Amino acid sequence: QVQLVESGGGLVQAGGSLRLSCAASGSIFSISTMGWYRQPPGTQRELVATINSFGRTKYADSVKGRFTISRDTAKNTVYLQMNSLKPEDTAVYYCKVDKVVAGDRYDYWGQGTQVTVSS
Repeated sequence: QVQLVESGGGLVQAGGSLRLSCAASGSIFSISTMGWYRQPPGTQRELVATINSFGRTKYADSVKGRFTISRDTAKNTVYLQMNSLKPEDTAVYYCKVDKVVAGDRYDYWGQGTQVTVSS
């Protein structure tokens, strides 16, 4: 089992920056992809960015060029640097970790951290 602890959320003005962190613990071996999802008020959860074991990244079109995902393999931690924030970025942000064992994939989710961007 993998446990995820998120931090770094808060309230910022449009154009500002935040950095989210997510530390994984427990059965951390075989972790493949780590990423961030978000759920704006009254909407469904959506992908923000992912990064795999080789450092390959994927971004939602709405955040590409503004957000940067990275990971520290030694610390089993994934980060999301958010720059040029917009009010539309306001959401609860969730960390997700994929673990592959014997060809089967397991997903683990963090508790979520609130990001609010004022205009």
